[in-house]
Amino acid sequence: MSITKAVIPAAGLGTRFLPATKAVPKELLPVVDIPAIEYVVREAAAAGLSNVLLITGKTKGAILDHFDRAWDLEAVLAEKGDLDRLRAIRESAQLATIHAVRQAAPRGLGHAVLCAREHVGAEPFAVLLGDDLIDARTPVLASMISVRETMGGSVVALMRVPREQISLYGSAAADLVDDAVLPGPSPSSVFRLSNLVEKPSPEDAPSDFAIIGRYVLDPAVFDILDETPPGRGGEIQLTDALARLAEMPPELGGGLHGVLFDGRRYDTGDRLDYLKAVVRLAVDHPEIGTEFATWLAEFTGAL
Repeated sequence: MSITKAVIPAAGLGTRFLPATKAVPKELLPVVDIPAIEYVVREAAAAGLSNVLLITGKTKGAILDHFDRAWDLEAVLAEKGDLDRLRAIRESAQLATIHAVRQAAPRGLGHAVLCAREHVGAEPFAVLLGDDLIDARTPVLASMISVRETMGGSVVALMRVPREQISLYGSAAADLVDDAVLPGPSPSSVFRLSNLVEKPSPEDAPSDFAIIGRYVLDPAVFDILDETPPGRGGEIQLTDALARLAEMPPELGGGLHGVLFDGRRYDTGDRLDYLKAVVRLAVDHPEIGTEFATWLAEFTGAL
């Protein structure tokens, strides 16, 4: 079954960015001139996922407004002849068909994914975390979808990290699938996964493979999440459900693979990494990049 639906959890309170996020959802904080969550929706659309479900909270209505048409603003820009900005604000409303459902309580990523059950139904689907921005020049989602279509089961994105940082992520034992024949990723980047642990200590981690915020999931995950008790932090952990999927037979929707990602990734959920993302993408910006890079070199040279 082809994959057309993406789920983007966006119900977090953004407490690390207070007071900026007191009235503005953290997902709308700009990375140069585009809200962080729009980068994620663009990524989903580029991979052919035209149906996007946002898992939001009661204070996140502005996110839906961003992906809606702004007729009054469009009229002003059209009258002024500001066609570039007119095109930009229309594009955000045309990237995909946007839906939303509220997560009533902050019960973890696994619960947020479970909130998508009625919308997704019995189809495989993708989950993209809004805090992880994947540079459009180094995509990974299309390769993950290719692995799902060829090998079945569920697929996660993997990234190698230093052992001392593995406690920030879910970690997985990974065995290379040396007989993989795939139209997308290199066979050397596809792994069969087992023994998943959420945010382990360095000495307890099964590997230095970290699970980052991209998933392609079999709908069997919903029944598992429905039965998954709260885990680390008192929340329903998606990693716990993935561990169950890894043990299940393929005929029941089981099996878990990972695609190794070695491209550019920006963590906008952390203040320091958010600033790094702004700088990196500003340097590459087609309009201001050259001038900004020149200023940045002068500024850092003067420190």
